[in-house]
Amino acid sequence: MSKTDAHKVTIKLLDKEYIIACPEGAEAELLTSADYLDQKMRDIRGNGKTVGLERVAVMAALNIAHELLKSHADNRQHIEEQIRHLGSKIDQSLSRSMSEERESGG
Repeated sequence: MSKTDAHKVTIKLLDKEYIIACPEGAEAELLTSADYLDQKMRDIRGNGKTVGLERVAVMAALNIAHELLKSHADNRQHIEEQIRHLGSKIDQSLSRSMSEERESGG
């Protein structure tokens, strides 16, 4: 990203402001991501077991990475199930088609 196609956006994490370079048109996504991260950090800080901004940020990053990996695995499983279902439908259609050809003498 060059300096010409980015501008600065201010985000807030645990009441601390950060100025982040952001490509034109991606501001809403950055702010949504920052809000999500802020909420995760607040949840971690709120449980009282993790102290210090850096540790809270690392725990939030690990939790978000875990969510992402689980989501990918769930999506992969869903896609594999859909493929198996479609394969089954194709097999059934081919069997029907072959039976109809045999019955019609083809």
